[in-house]
Amino acid sequence: MPTSVYSYNMSRNSDNTRIYRVKTRGSALSTQLKGRDYKGKRNVTSFVSDDTELQLQHGESVIHPQILKQARRSGQLNLSNRGMVEVPNIVWNINKITPEEGQQLSLVMDETDGQRWWDQVVLNKLILASNKLSTISSEISNLVDLTVLDVHDNQLTSLPDTLGDLLALTKLSLGHNHLQTLPKNIFYLKELHSLFLQYNQIEVLEEDIGQLTLLEHLDLSYNRLRSIPYTLGYLTHLWKLNLSNNKLKFLPPEVGNMCALRCLDITHNALTKLPDEIGSLSKLEQLFVRHNQLVCLPFLKSCTSLKELQAGNNRITEVPQELLETIKSVKILDLRDNKISTLPEEITILQELERLDLSNNSLSSIPYSMGTMSHLKSLLVEGNPMRSIRRDVLQQGTVHLLRWLRSRMEDNLSTGNSDRLSSAHQEIGIDKHALHVMHTLDLSGKVLNNIPEELVKKAAEEEVTSINLSKNALTDISPCLDILASKVSELNLAFNKFSSLPQLVGNFSKLLYLDLRNNQLGDLPLELSKLSTLRELYLCNNSIIHQI
Repeated sequence: MPTSVYSYNMSRNSDNTRIYRVKTRGSALSTQLKGRDYKGKRNVTSFVSDDTELQLQHGESVIHPQILKQARRSGQLNLSNRGMVEVPNIVWNINKITPEEGQQLSLVMDETDGQRWWDQVVLNKLILASNKLSTISSEISNLVDLTVLDVHDNQLTSLPDTLGDLLALTKLSLGHNHLQTLPKNIFYLKELHSLFLQYNQIEVLEEDIGQLTLLEHLDLSYNRLRSIPYTLGYLTHLWKLNLSNNKLKFLPPEVGNMCALRCLDITHNALTKLPDEIGSLSKLEQLFVRHNQLVCLPFLKSCTSLKELQAGNNRITEVPQELLETIKSVKILDLRDNKISTLPEEITILQELERLDLSNNSLSSIPYSMGTMSHLKSLLVEGNPMRSIRRDVLQQGTVHLLRWLRSRMEDNLSTGNSDRLSSAHQEIGIDKHALHVMHTLDLSGKVLNNIPEELVKKAAEEEVTSINLSKNALTDISPCLDILASKVSELNLAFNKFSSLPQLVGNFSKLLYLDLRNNQLGDLPLELSKLSTLRELYLCNNSIIHQI
C-alpha cells in the first residue's frame, strides 16, 4: 500500500536546517519523498514520519530515531557496517536536545510514554567501524565524554586536530585505514589505555608517543615504520606491544624500561640484533621475533616469566648454554628455519618445555638425554640432515622419538664409565651429569636387591623427576623412595622380581610413565587408581589375573 501524506509541520534542527514532520497513512514513508520538494517547500533537509519514526536525510546516511533514543539512554551508539561515506551531523550533536525534541521529553515523574528527561545520558562509546568514511568531522570535539572511539576498517587518510579534545578517551581504534601520519593532538589523550593503529601507512612515530604514559596495549603492526623513538621506553604501564610487519632495523635500548611488558611481537622486520636490555623485562611472557635477520639471541637474564619464545626464520647458528640457563621457564620454543648445527646437552635444563620446533636447521643429531624431558609433547626435527636417527623413528612422532632417545641413553649409560657417588657405595656407578642436569636417577643393570638410602637422599636434593631401576633383582620398593614421590614423573621398574607392589606407589601423584614389564606381579594395588596423571602403563610379561 503506497504511503499517503495527510499533514505536516516544519521545525528547525540545532544546525538551523529545516525538518518537516510528516503525518502518513501506511507502514512507511515513501522513499520517493527523499530529496524532493514537498508542497513547494524547497531545500528540504529531512522528512520524519511520526508513524514509523523513520528519518530520511538527503545527502546523509539514515539513522532511525529509535537508535538515537537508545543511544541517549545507554550512552553507546553503534553504527558499524552500514556503508556510510559520511557521519550524519546528528551524531556529533547527539548530546544536544533541540527545542522540537525537548517538547517530546516527559517532565512528569510517573509518565510512562515518551522520552523521560532523567533517562538521558551523554554518549561515551561510539563505534563507526567497517564503513566507507574518508574523513571525521572536526565537530567530534562535541563528544567530550567519549571513552571509546572505534573507527577501524574505513578509508581515513587523516584525522581532525580536534580529536585531541576528547580527553576522556581510554580506547582508540584506528586500524585498517590509510593513515600516513598522526595529528600531534592525539598525544594529548593522556587517559588512553589502548591504541590500535595496525594496517595503516605510518612511516614515522613521533617522540610524543612517550606522553601516553597510561598506555597498556599498543598495536602498530603492518605499517611502514623504520625506527622507533627512544621515548617508547616511557610507557611503563604497557603490557602488550605489537610492532610486527614493519621495516625496523633496530630497537632502542630503552625498550628494556617497559617494566610491565608481557608480550612483545616484532616478527617480520629487518632486525639483525636485539638490544641486551630486552633481558631486563622481568614480566615478559611472550617474545615473538620470527622472520628477521638475527644471528643470535640476547641472554634473557631477568626474563624468569618467559613462557613462549618464537625465533624461527632467522640466521641463528647456535643455542648457547648461557641462553638456556636464562629461559628455564619456557614452554614453547620455536627455532625452526635457522642455521643451527648442534644442540647442547644443556637443552634438558628446560624441564617445563612442552613444544620444541627445530625443523629445517642443520642438525645431524640431537642429545639422547632429551628423552627424559617429561613435559615435552611436541618435538619437531623434520628437514634436518639427521644421520644418527633412523627415518622411521622420526616419522612415528614425538612419543616414539622420545622413547627411542631414552633407550639409546640407557644403552650408553650401561656400557660407559660412571662416576662414583661416595666411597661407601663405590660398587654402584651413577651418572652425575644425568643426576644434576637431567634430574634422572639411573640405576639400571646394577643387579641391585635394594636401593641405598644415601643415593635416594642425593636424588631428592637434585629434584629428580625420572627414576630407572630396571634390570635389577628388586623384590620390593624401598620406603625411602617416598621422599621422591611428589616430583617423579617417570618410574621404570621393568625386569625385576616384584611379586607385588607396595601401597606407597599411589603416592607418586605426578607419575606420567610407569614400566612394570617382566616381573612376577599377580595383582595390582588399589592405590594405583590414584595416579590420575598416568599416561603410559606397561604390564606385559607378568602373571596378573585381577585388574584394579
